[in-house]
Amino acid sequence: MAENEQNQTTEAAAGAGQQQAEGPQFALQRIYLKDSSFESPRSPAVFQSQWQPKINFDIKTRSNKVQDGVYEVVLVLTAEAQLDEQPAFLVEVHQAGIFTAKDFSDEQLEQLLAVVCPNILFPYAREAIDALVTKGSFPALMLSPINFEALYAQQKQAAAQQAAGGEAGEAPSEPVQ
Repeated sequence: MAENEQNQTTEAAAGAGQQQAEGPQFALQRIYLKDSSFESPRSPAVFQSQWQPKINFDIKTRSNKVQDGVYEVVLVLTAEAQLDEQPAFLVEVHQAGIFTAKDFSDEQLEQLLAVVCPNILFPYAREAIDALVTKGSFPALMLSPINFEALYAQQKQAAAQQAAGGEAGEAPSEPVQ
């Protein structure tokens, strides 16, 4: 009796494994640094000033299909520190990853590549930026976490507004009094 129950459990587990394999599949294949640069155009004079910089930060993502079900996602982070309205340093990192994403709807795939993949890549990009900045003899630049889901929602909303504006002309967002 116990042997029969064990066989049923094993068969059920094997069946569940087949069901999972038939559904959407997502996996990380590789993470790598695609490109990086660091510039400090005012060195060594910049080190003689008191360090109270204005930091400008820019973030971009892009993805491209490598083959069926395999995508490269690149997260581009750029940080510029300005001191007295002049650049102290400029650092840019292109952190990339190769991801397998199969059997997702187009909408799910778009969100996966725009939200999930950048979330995976961000800690690596943040560390690369911090390492470059400190090797340039500047104080550590620890970037705050980024809500890629909110950025994706804003991008979708902006695209929808642009599409609506292009079809029906510009409509005021608030009532006119």
